[in-house]
Amino acid sequence: MPVQPTIKNRRTSTVAAGESKGAWRSILEQGSHLLQTSAPMSGFDVYVVGFHCAKGEPDFQMEAHHFCRVVNDDVLQCVLFDGNTKDANLIGVEYIISGRLFDTVPEEERGYWHPHNFEVLSGELVAPGLPAAAEKALMKQLMNSYGKTWHTWHTHSTAGHEGMPLPFGDPKLMWSFNRDGEADEAIKQDRNTAMNVDPEKKRAERQSLLELARPQWGVDDMKDDFTGTTPVPGVVDIRAAQG
Repeated sequence: MPVQPTIKNRRTSTVAAGESKGAWRSILEQGSHLLQTSAPMSGFDVYVVGFHCAKGEPDFQMEAHHFCRVVNDDVLQCVLFDGNTKDANLIGVEYIISGRLFDTVPEEERGYWHPHNFEVLSGELVAPGLPAAAEKALMKQLMNSYGKTWHTWHTHSTAGHEGMPLPFGDPKLMWSFNRDGEADEAIKQDRNTAMNVDPEKKRAERQSLLELARPQWGVDDMKDDFTGTTPVPGVVDIRAAQG
């Protein structure tokens, strides 16, 4: 179980293909514990859970557990899993940069980076186990930020897409949801029930962050891929804002 007892276990639904663990594993673990290093993984202790969809593929959605290291005030590096227990599968990576840094990237690079304001203001992105004040401070830091996310393994079965027993195919560039009604309700409800998340309460608590919101690139990139959606205050595409 997670070290923090207030964090609800979220187990993967996919067991990797292959034979059961052999005796070699215990020998390897003993040797690596004594002689090797895990230093590059030190500090990946900021834990957030949200939802992604593949860019241009609105039905290709999944829950993503981010374990992040804060490099500095402008950069986070995240390793992505499909759960938070020791049997969770590694499914991808996400790099997060501040809006200030995003303004410096080449124009041809912008299409790889999804905006985060909806994830924060909607209450859908959560940091399990953090006290409310600490979680809100983290979400404030994420306002106006962007993420570049590649999923290498789609382990969840959703909307006709079967969970994969191995990481087949090309990596997929993932995108954020930017309006109410885009993320599959069943996926959201499954996460919220299992982890005791109340996104509406979090949305209300984060309304004070609305004044920080700036128009962002990419908010409308998948606008026409969904129907029956509702805009959220503070989540505006920069091109729409500029007329």
